[in-house]
Amino acid sequence: MHMLPRRISGLIKQRRTEGVRRNVSTSLVPSFYTDPARSTEHVELPRRRQRSERKPLVTAVNELKRRARSERQSRQVVSEITLRPPENGLLVKRLVPVAHEVYNARQLLFGCASRVSDNVPVHVCRLCGEVHVGTIPHLIRTCDVAGSLANKEHSWARGGIEHVLPLVESFHLYDRLGRAVSHEERLLVDRIPAVVELCIQAGVDVPEFPTKRRIFPVYNVAGKMIDFERKFPRDYSNGKDIQTHGFWEKKNSQRCSVSQPFPYADSVQGIAAQGMEAWEKLRSGVSKLMTEYIAQTCGFCPEVQVGIKGHRARICRAYKHQMRDGQHAWQEATLDDLVPPVYVWHVPNPHSGKPLMNELRRYYGKLPAVVELFSQAGASIDEAYRGLMRGDVTVPELDEEKLVV
Repeated sequence: MHMLPRRISGLIKQRRTEGVRRNVSTSLVPSFYTDPARSTEHVELPRRRQRSERKPLVTAVNELKRRARSERQSRQVVSEITLRPPENGLLVKRLVPVAHEVYNARQLLFGCASRVSDNVPVHVCRLCGEVHVGTIPHLIRTCDVAGSLANKEHSWARGGIEHVLPLVESFHLYDRLGRAVSHEERLLVDRIPAVVELCIQAGVDVPEFPTKRRIFPVYNVAGKMIDFERKFPRDYSNGKDIQTHGFWEKKNSQRCSVSQPFPYADSVQGIAAQGMEAWEKLRSGVSKLMTEYIAQTCGFCPEVQVGIKGHRARICRAYKHQMRDGQHAWQEATLDDLVPPVYVWHVPNPHSGKPLMNELRRYYGKLPAVVELFSQAGASIDEAYRGLMRGDVTVPELDEEKLVV
């Protein structure tokens, strides 16, 4: 075999390494809101994880080990460790308006999506749970689960807003610096949407879900937290007794008693435009809050816990949960863990009356389900999604597909 010169082979290896790095960076990037240079090039979505695969870590393993060694060394020295908000229990004042904005944007988003879903139907597969937004369900054969048809066609049924905006719940913590929820308390502590819990910890006061607001900070001496405040201050809630869990008498039939404001626009297109703006505010606001307020997620299942530590409820049923005794494999959560974007096939022309064909699937793009819902209602799509929806690709007809180079 003819051997290449060492310099040329080195360049080939360098190009291959750069290509691998580019593939890794694009596969982990639903970061449309953190990248200042939003590209319009085609963006490939990350492939679907296998049941045995763990979610990618936000922080590298070596960095986590370095932090653990540093914490062990600091605990051996009897001295005070300086804590900054929110680690000391106080609020980050500059993020309190952001928390209120996220809370209001979430209410507005659900209100707009509920109104628009009456005009733009949502379909969901009974077997695999794939979602499609549009009048006519697509014919792309991607149903590959146990019990599916031999030709992998989907079995469609009418869906709802819960399929477009899936609800991610978290245990509500009265004291975010207190101990973790135990397995015995899993049925006593309230579970509320994770975004609402994040907003409450960041400064939003919800009467149905009280939380402890500290006036004096918490101190850390030799790795031990020292709190000089009383467990339940008397001036809280006008002197009434405070319960840390089980607010059943204060809740209605809904999972979270937050009222959805009625959109101000009259037309469906105006409501969709407001919903698209609320979606952008929600995603960008949550990403800002998560820079200071930590959230945990399981590495194998969608469970989320907002706070500095994960709960201890043994309710994980993911890969090798028997080896963990049902406990979750906690790691740092990302934006997509709290606000998961359900990606659906983008319909280029919703009014054509033609479904998406399986033979032309490589020419179709994808969008988050809520963005696709609002776009079909007439809202304009942000430039950040152009790479996902393949706006620069013209979908050919079936008889023209063989002529495409």
